[in-house]
Amino acid sequence: MFSQLQNSFQKVFKDLRGQGKISEANIQEALREVRVALLDADVNIKVVRQFIAQVKEKALGQEVLQSLTPGQQFIKIVDAELTELMGQTHTKLHLSSTPPTVVMMCGLQGSGKTTTAGKLAASFKKQGRKVMLAGADIYRPAAVEQIRALAEQVGVDVYAPGTDISPVEICAQARKLAMGKQIDLLILDTAGRLHIDDALMEELVQIKASARPDEILFVADAMTGQEAVNVAQSFDERLDLSGVILTKMDSDARGGAALSIRALLGKPIKYIGGGEKMDALEPFHPDRVASRILGMGDMLTLIEKAESVYDEKTAKNLERKIRGNEFSMQDFKDQLLQIKKMGSLGSIMKMIPGMSSKMGDMDIDDSQYKPVVAIIDSMTPQEREKPEIINANRRRRIAKGSGRTVQEVNRLLKQFQDMRKMMKQFSGAGGKNKKQQQAMMRQLQARMPKGAMGGKMPFGRR
Repeated sequence: MFSQLQNSFQKVFKDLRGQGKISEANIQEALREVRVALLDADVNIKVVRQFIAQVKEKALGQEVLQSLTPGQQFIKIVDAELTELMGQTHTKLHLSSTPPTVVMMCGLQGSGKTTTAGKLAASFKKQGRKVMLAGADIYRPAAVEQIRALAEQVGVDVYAPGTDISPVEICAQARKLAMGKQIDLLILDTAGRLHIDDALMEELVQIKASARPDEILFVADAMTGQEAVNVAQSFDERLDLSGVILTKMDSDARGGAALSIRALLGKPIKYIGGGEKMDALEPFHPDRVASRILGMGDMLTLIEKAESVYDEKTAKNLERKIRGNEFSMQDFKDQLLQIKKMGSLGSIMKMIPGMSSKMGDMDIDDSQYKPVVAIIDSMTPQEREKPEIINANRRRRIAKGSGRTVQEVNRLLKQFQDMRKMMKQFSGAGGKNKKQQQAMMRQLQARMPKGAMGGKMPFGRR
C-alpha cells in the first residue's frame, strides 16, 4: 500500500536533509518532486494544486524549530497536510439509538462489496453485536450463495431469499426481520451497477426509501484511482452517501483514491480493506495512513492488531509463564501462529517505524513461518519444554526431521535463548507497580513480531 508514494517522498526528504536551512529555492525543488509523485499516484490535479500551495505557504511562512532540521520540518508539514487532506480523524460508523442500525452497501461491479459486507459483519460481531447480512444482489450469478456462505463463515444471521423477489422488497423485509430478532446491525449487500444506468440507480433510491438506512457506504476499488472519485460523486448525487470504504489496498493501489476522495467528495473514508480474510478490514485513521505514506510506520495499528489476537485468558497464561521463566519452544510456536493471524509478515514489518524504507519493494513471504514451525514440530515434547537439553546429536536429528540444516536449527535456538533473556529482564523488573508491569508486558507482546524473529528473518532473504 502506497509503496510508490513512500519511495518518492523518501527521496525528497533525503535531498532536503542535506540542506542547512529551508529556502524558497530548495522548497520549490522539493515541491516539484512532491507534485510529480502525487500525479503519478493518480491524485486529482485540483487536490494536488491545493496541497502543494498549502505546504509551500506553511514551509516558507515559519521559522525552522531549533530541535528540527529542514528535512524534519518539511516532513512535519507534509504529514500535517496529508492528515488534513484525508480528514484529520477516524469517522466511526453511526449507530442508531434504536436498533437495528441499517448499513447499505453500494458501488460498481467487482469493487468487493459482498466480501466487504462479510468483513464488516465479522468486525461488529467481534465487538459483541448481533449482526445480519441481507443479500439484495439478484443479478450476479451465485451472489446469493456467496452472501449465505459468508454469513455462515462469520457466524451471523442472513436473509437471502433468492432471485424471485425484488431487491427493494428484500431490503424492506430484512429490516422487519432484523427488528423482530433484535439485530444490532443489518448490512444490505446491493448489486454492483454503473452510475450511468438510470434504472438500476433508481432501484438504489427505492431501496433507500424502503429500508431507511442509517449509513450508505460507497465501496470503491482503490486500484481505480481518481476514477473512483468520479463514480462516487454520481452515487452521492442520487443517494447522499455517508462514507466510503476503499478495498484492495493490499494491491498495487497507488493511493490516488485515498488522497482525493475526501477532498472532492466531502465524505469520510471509514474503512480500508485488503485481502480476502474476514479480518482484513481496518478503520481508516488519516494520521496513521499519513505516517505510512511518509514511511514512518504505524505502531498504533500494529499494537491494536496484536491485542486483537490475544484473549484475556491466553494473555494471562503467557504473562505467568514469562514471569516464571517458563516460556517454552511450544509457546514460541504458538506465538508465531498468533502473529500470523495479524496479517502477512510484510504488512506487519512495514508498520514498524523505519522498516518500510529498509524493505523497499521487498515482500516478505509468509512461507518463512513454515521452516520455524517445521523445526519446532520435529522436536520431542521434552525438547520443546527444555530446549537447553538439545545437544549436537539432537540438533542433527531435528534438522533431518524438519528438512532444514543444522545451522538453521542453531540459529533458531540462539534467537529463542536471546528472547528468553529479554523476557527475564521484563519479569525481573523489581520495584515496579502493577500498572507499570502490565504496561511492560503489553510492550513485550506488541514487540513479538520483531522480537520473535530476533530483528531478522531467520530464513530466506536478509
